[in-house]
Amino acid sequence: TKDVIVLPPDEALLLKAKQPFTDTGDVQRTPGDRWTVVGPTEYVPPVEVEVVKRYCAIPLDETEGVYVRNIKTGSVETVIGRTYLLGPDEELWEKPLSENVERLLAFPQNDSKGVKLSEHTNFVPEPRDRTKVVTYRTPHNSAIQVYDYRQKTSRVVWGPGLVMLQPDEQFTILSLSGGKPKKQNQIHSLSLSLGPDFMTDVVVVETSDHARLQIQLSYNWNFDVDRSNPEDASKIFQVPDFVGDACKAIASRVRGAVASSTFDDFHKNSAEIIRCAVFGREEDGSMREKFVFPNNKLVITNIDIQSVEPVDQKTREALSFSVQQAIEITTKSQQESARHDAERKAQEAEGLLERQKLKDEIAAERARKDLLELQAESSAVQSSGHAKAEARARAEAKQIEMQALLEHAKLESEARKIRAECELEEQKSKHEAELAYQRQKDELEIARLKEISRIEAEKFSQTIDAIGADTIKSIAQAGPEMQAKLLGGLGLSSVLITDGNSPINLFNTAKGLMGQAGGGAPPRGGEAPGRLAP
Repeated sequence: TKDVIVLPPDEALLLKAKQPFTDTGDVQRTPGDRWTVVGPTEYVPPVEVEVVKRYCAIPLDETEGVYVRNIKTGSVETVIGRTYLLGPDEELWEKPLSENVERLLAFPQNDSKGVKLSEHTNFVPEPRDRTKVVTYRTPHNSAIQVYDYRQKTSRVVWGPGLVMLQPDEQFTILSLSGGKPKKQNQIHSLSLSLGPDFMTDVVVVETSDHARLQIQLSYNWNFDVDRSNPEDASKIFQVPDFVGDACKAIASRVRGAVASSTFDDFHKNSAEIIRCAVFGREEDGSMREKFVFPNNKLVITNIDIQSVEPVDQKTREALSFSVQQAIEITTKSQQESARHDAERKAQEAEGLLERQKLKDEIAAERARKDLLELQAESSAVQSSGHAKAEARARAEAKQIEMQALLEHAKLESEARKIRAECELEEQKSKHEAELAYQRQKDELEIARLKEISRIEAEKFSQTIDAIGADTIKSIAQAGPEMQAKLLGGLGLSSVLITDGNSPINLFNTAKGLMGQAGGGAPPRGGEAPGRLAP
C-alpha cells in the first residue's frame, strides 16, 4: 500500500505509467504516458504509476514571466502576468545569454552611458534564474534594439520602458569607442542614449609649416529621429560604433583644414578654422549650425576647443617663449598706451577746466545783467503798482457797493412779492370763510323752511282728520248757504274739496278759495287768511 497524497489548490503531481492499466474514468494508460493530477484532491497512486515529481503553481506579476518548453514539440513560449501551473508535457526552459549581456544586466550602474567592462574584470554577476523572462528597464531618452533570430526581425523599444525578451530574442550590444584619444570597444551598453550629450576627443594635427599640435575637442551631439517612423528607428543602430565613426570623420576634416593653414594663422583663428572645417558654409558664406550623419541620424550641434598644445617639446618651448615675449610686449605697449592716455586725459582735463572757468564767468556776467534788468523792472512795477492797486481798490469798492444795492433791490422786490402773496392768501381765506358762512346760513334756512312745511302739513292733516270724512261729504253735497252755515257751525271760514287727482298748492290756492267762499270776511281772532280754523 501507498500513502495518501493530499494536494492543495496550487499544487499538482506529475505521474508516469509503468504498466498498462485502466485509470479512473475508464482511461487507458500505456507505459510511458504522462499526466498530472491537480489539487485540491487526495490521491493514492496505484502500483502501476510512478510519481515523477510534485510541484507548485508559479505566481507571476505583470512584469514577470517564465519560459515554458513543450517536451513533445520542442516549442518554447513565454508566460507573463498570471499564475501558471505546468502541464504534463511542459517544463521550464533556461534561456542562454552571452557573458557580456549577463554582466551588463547585473551591473548596478548600467544605464545609457554604458559600462567599461575592461575596468571591471573582477566583477562577477550574481546567478540569476534562467527560466524567468529576461527583463531590462530602458533608461529615459534612450532606445534599445532587440533582434529575433527566428523571424529575422528587430524591434526598437524607446525609454523609459520595460523590455521582456521572447525565447528567440537577444539584446543588441553596443560596443562604443572611449578614452582620449578614442579607442574601439571601450564602452559596452545595451541601450543607446539619444542625447543631447557630449563626447571629447584628442586629435593630433600638423600645420602647413610642419608644426604638430595636439587639440582636445568636445562635441555636442544628439540623434534627430522620429520615433513614430520605423525606418528612422532602425537607422540609429546601423552604425555599431557611432562615437568612433563620428570622431574619425570630424578628426579627418580638422586635419585637412589645419594642414592648409600656417601655425600663426591657426593660432589666431583656430576656432573659426575648425568650425568651418566641420560644419561648412552655406552658399551665402554664413556658417552652418550643425553637421549631420545621414546614415544613423546623428547630429553634431557644437564644437568646443578645450586646448591646443604643440606635440614637439622644442616647439612647445619656442611657443611658450614667443607667447611670453608677446605678453611682455603687449604689457609694455599697454603701459605706454596707458601713460599716453593718462597725459592726454590730464591735458584735456586742464583745457576743459579753463574752458569751464570762462563759461562760468560769462554765465556770471549774464546773470548780473539779468539781475540789474530785473531790479529796474521791479522798481517800475513797484511805482506803477500803487496806482494800479488804488484804482483797483476803488473799482472793487464801487463794484461791491453796486452789488449791495442790487442785492437790496432784489430783497425789497422779494419782500413786496411775499407781502402781495400774503394779502392774496388772506383775501382768499376771507372769501372762503364768507362762502362757508353763507352756505351754512342757507342750509339752516332751508332746514327751517322744511321744518315749517312739515309742521303745516301735519297741522292740515290733523284738521282734516278732526273734521272727518262724513262732514266733508255733507259740505260737498249742501248748497252754498248750507255750506256756509255748516262752515260757520264748524267754525271754518272756507273749505276746498278735491278728488285728489290734480295737485293743488294748499298754502296759496286754498287761501284764495277760502277767502272767496267766505265772502271776503276777515279772519277771526287775527288768524291769517287761508288758514283753517282750528
